[in-house]
Amino acid sequence: MRLSRSILPPLLLACPLWLAACSNPADAPPVTDQAAPPPMAATGTPPAGDTEAAVPDQPTAPAMPDTAGASGAGADETRARIERLLGDAGQYERVFTQLQQGVASGDHAAVSKLMRYPLRVDVAGGKREVADAAAFQREYDSIVTAPVARAIAAQSFATVFVNQQGVMIGNGQVWLNGECLDQACSQTDVKVTTLQE
Repeated sequence: MRLSRSILPPLLLACPLWLAACSNPADAPPVTDQAAPPPMAATGTPPAGDTEAAVPDQPTAPAMPDTAGASGAGADETRARIERLLGDAGQYERVFTQLQQGVASGDHAAVSKLMRYPLRVDVAGGKREVADAAAFQREYDSIVTAPVARAIAAQSFATVFVNQQGVMIGNGQVWLNGECLDQACSQTDVKVTTLQE
């Protein structure tokens, strides 16, 4: 078969395209997931690990939409992540639930028992530490402000943000974390460590 000179150049240009279109996708280099962002650290220096973002002072993170109920696959994933990064997920879920119930009912004494003192507070434009449960109860209305209470009420356990610094409620309004009770850190005491607007 003889090709005309006018058709030969377009055919030569099209050959590489045909070859590319017919090539086996398995021969292509594998697509890998992007690396996770650096983890959070209280000092601002990211430690190695499975976390979302670095923060210099107060823990914060991107808004997490409340799209799942407190039970089901979302809560199971949250529990698994807590177990992997922080320890006993049951303790975190209990404190989360007690905090929601206490704030909803206005039970200042019950909420005060869920705090780790001195408690870091950043509300009404001022950072401070609350020394103990008695001070927390006296200052309750200026600490658990409307934005903080709304964030607590709107959050479901299935959608909390979790990293090595703890469990975050809302957009950083509340942080829960555990404190080791023994040398091996086999037992922890989970409390609220930060409240902020």
